[in-house]
Amino acid sequence: MQPLIDNARTFGQRPEEFAKLAEGQSPQVLFITCSDSRVVPALITGARPGELFELRTAGNIVPPYASAHPTAEAATVEYAVEVLGVRDVVVCGHSHCGAVGALVRGDDLTAVPAVRDWLAHATPRPAGAAEDPAVAEGVQSHALTQLLRLRSYPCVAQKLAQGQLALHAWYYEVHTGAVRTHVAQTDTFEAL
Repeated sequence: MQPLIDNARTFGQRPEEFAKLAEGQSPQVLFITCSDSRVVPALITGARPGELFELRTAGNIVPPYASAHPTAEAATVEYAVEVLGVRDVVVCGHSHCGAVGALVRGDDLTAVPAVRDWLAHATPRPAGAAEDPAVAEGVQSHALTQLLRLRSYPCVAQKLAQGQLALHAWYYEVHTGAVRTHVAQTDTFEAL
């Protein structure tokens, strides 16, 4: 913890670098990814403060849209699309994902009921080889499922129909740093 505290102390000693951020934000991308500490969106993309609007959830899950019982995730998506006017949404899964790995393997999650109940939103269960520690196939199919889920959000559906929004599925390899994007024409994940 101490190195983090030390950096936080010196971080605020450069106010001239951050003064413009007080005027507002205008990110062009909503970046939805896992809460995993090895996945750092700004590091992966090279984004500076104000360039990415981030949504981090366990397993980069986008829950079903329900206006009667809104979720923080739905509110974040709606705010990014309607208020900030993002032009792109990236769902970025990653190798060695504990959440997707648990789903692929069918792990018993009774000891962590909140995790179990959250992961129930990932339906259908991602396909993939349970013996693959990277769970690459499972993570990739899971990211595509989350894109489909996003399409059911009214604000996303409207912006897609108007040609004002694009959706992207990415796969980040934590062990190499490589990023792959889903190419619809070939239904494969290819290097960016």
